Amino acid sequence: MSNINKVVLAYSGGLDTSVILKWLQDTYQCEVVTFTADVGQGEELEPARVKAQKFGIKEIYIDDLREEFVRDFVFPMFRANTVYEGEYLLGTSIARPLIAKRLIEIARETGADTISHGATGKGNDQVRFELGAYALNPDIKIIAPWREWDLLSREKLLAYAEQHGIPVEMKHKQGGSPYSMDANLLHISYEGRHLENPAAEAEEDMWRWTVSPEKAPDQAEYLDIEYANGDPVALNGLTLSPAEMLAELNRLGGKHGIGRLDLVENRYVGMKSRGCYETPGGTIMLKAHRAIESITLDREVAHLKDDLMPRYATLIYNGYWWAPERSALQVLIDHTQHSVNGWVRVKLYKGNVIVVGRDSATNSLFDATIATFEDDAGAYNQADAGGFIKLNALRMRIAAKLNKS
Repeated sequence: MSNINKVVLAYSGGLDTSVILKWLQDTYQCEVVTFTADVGQGEELEPARVKAQKFGIKEIYIDDLREEFVRDFVFPMFRANTVYEGEYLLGTSIARPLIAKRLIEIARETGADTISHGATGKGNDQVRFELGAYALNPDIKIIAPWREWDLLSREKLLAYAEQHGIPVEMKHKQGGSPYSMDANLLHISYEGRHLENPAAEAEEDMWRWTVSPEKAPDQAEYLDIEYANGDPVALNGLTLSPAEMLAELNRLGGKHGIGRLDLVENRYVGMKSRGCYETPGGTIMLKAHRAIESITLDREVAHLKDDLMPRYATLIYNGYWWAPERSALQVLIDHTQHSVNGWVRVKLYKGNVIVVGRDSATNSLFDATIATFEDDAGAYNQADAGGFIKLNALRMRIAAKLNKS
């Protein structure tokens, strides 16, 4: 253990990572650097600094990563219309490569030889953090306390905290929230306790960002979203930064009960897990992006993207953001987005995102003179369709004759 000199700890200031901080000092006798990432979780982060200082931490990083998170991770993912297992918009998964990147950067800046995180040995996050770290620094050492220590219950963590004078908020002593939660600008997730029974409906008072569709406004609200190179850049005529855009879409979507999900997913480590998610802004973005692509992408390009998307989604879910195959897919995806420019109008109403209009002044492939049901003045010769159909039916006609004989 003496070969560990300095550790950068991904530190939230909560019970788990506060215990980890002290445990690292006691177990490895090493210097600890704390890193707290602001990815839009909506919590006050300065208390983490105070807690770290209490235990003699001299190098404390609290970084506002909201713009980088949305610009360089969320938006690229949404260019692919990414959905895991048909439903999950990957809110937790997409924040992990950014945190891993910053852990490695801070280790380099501070001369640390090791990083540490609070992910458990049962979850996906340990894989995501560590795959990312090794991809960015193959020589980095990693300490995952949940795979080493014997503090494997809430009671043991609380006892350790009390023994070592680690401040614990009263909510922990009283049982606190019944859920394990993760939040960032893209989503908030809920797992554990009541939700561990997949047959049980989540309580209404669990949800934090969205009203129930039943209590959403009776009046629909319209949004105009402008796209440039596949990314939303303006909302109702107002240009917004990536983080501002997602935050405002979260507010509007939450107001109308949009973006709730109750899912049993397949974790990379092999088990099934039930989680609930709120992704109001992401739900709007996915619907709107597919709408603008519908008039600006060539058919086969759009279908190719749809074919590749599940593979791309699985790479992100499993922690391979920094892998060469994800980078290669991203080049293709980003290339397709050069023509994805224009605007989309959506209607928000009681949990629904309804596309009601879309147009592109520069890149629309929709030709009304050809698509019309009225007289097209010769723009399309309908007689051509006969030969097209016969050629495409040729193999089936041959097979049918063989079967008949």
